[in-house]
Amino acid sequence: MPVTLVGRARERAELAAAWAALTSGSAGPQVAVLTGEPGAGKSALVAAVVGALDPAPVTLLAGQARIHSPAPYDWLAAVLSGRDTRGLPAPAPALAWLAQHDAAPVERFAPGALLRVAARVVRALAGAGPAVLVVEDLHALDPASLNLVGELAAAPGLPALLLVTSRPSADPLVARTLARLTGTAGAVRQHLGPLQPADVAAVLAQVYPGREITAEAARTVWNRTGGNAYRLTELIATWPADDLPALLEADSDTEPPAELTAREVEVLVCLRDGMANKQIARALGISVRTVTVHVSNLLRKTGTASRTEAALWAVRHSPAAPSLTPRSHP
Repeated sequence: MPVTLVGRARERAELAAAWAALTSGSAGPQVAVLTGEPGAGKSALVAAVVGALDPAPVTLLAGQARIHSPAPYDWLAAVLSGRDTRGLPAPAPALAWLAQHDAAPVERFAPGALLRVAARVVRALAGAGPAVLVVEDLHALDPASLNLVGELAAAPGLPALLLVTSRPSADPLVARTLARLTGTAGAVRQHLGPLQPADVAAVLAQVYPGREITAEAARTVWNRTGGNAYRLTELIATWPADDLPALLEADSDTEPPAELTAREVEVLVCLRDGMANKQIARALGISVRTVTVHVSNLLRKTGTASRTEAALWAVRHSPAAPSLTPRSHP
């Protein structure tokens, strides 16, 4: 069953206050940066906040990187996808580049000129506002998109709240962009840590209405998931919606864990956190082909038939620690 957002009351209040400052005219463009580990609930928080904004935004522009084949201006291309681009203040060839049309002209444009056109297009889409610009997974964006996001954060008079989510990243360009965003006047900076046991209890109360959720039960589930929102949701999804005892008793599962190498453990944790092969390769510093081999071995060793089943296997067998404990070595 769908689970509504729990916890994060302080974060929601801060973001609502930023919106109020923008819509009241007491402040200019507002910037909010949300960071957290995979599965911390960044996207869920953004969705809940945007859905509750009062007044509702006149315009919502949202985009993110293309996981498998990132290209310049991925964020804006996602925003423009499916939109009527007629009348936008951009030359047709430049707009074709920004929208990543297959029929884009062969000639390229000077980076600075294209950046100015991109910012002008976003401003035109935002109109008189108030608007919300959502940038998901900043850490995975291409350099051109990072430059654009930085420009938008500093754009004078832009009637928008810029909501940015990102994983912590050691990439210098991503780090500089995050610093640029959080350095703007009045910027909101939030890092989402794990949910608390009381938050886990609130989720269990939604999934098992009418059942008593004891502190011990909440702590058991919290220990198994480390308070990670994604792992919590996946764990609950593996058990019948009317069988809370089975969920709790599963913690004492006596099935022996698969014998995994240290590298397979790392790949499995990435699968558990919803990462695609290319993301795993980038995170672990290995090739996509090598990731594919490890995933195949994991399916065989865990007795699962798909990446999703392997991720659920990881949720069932992993403790609160950020990685599973390998039984053997490469």
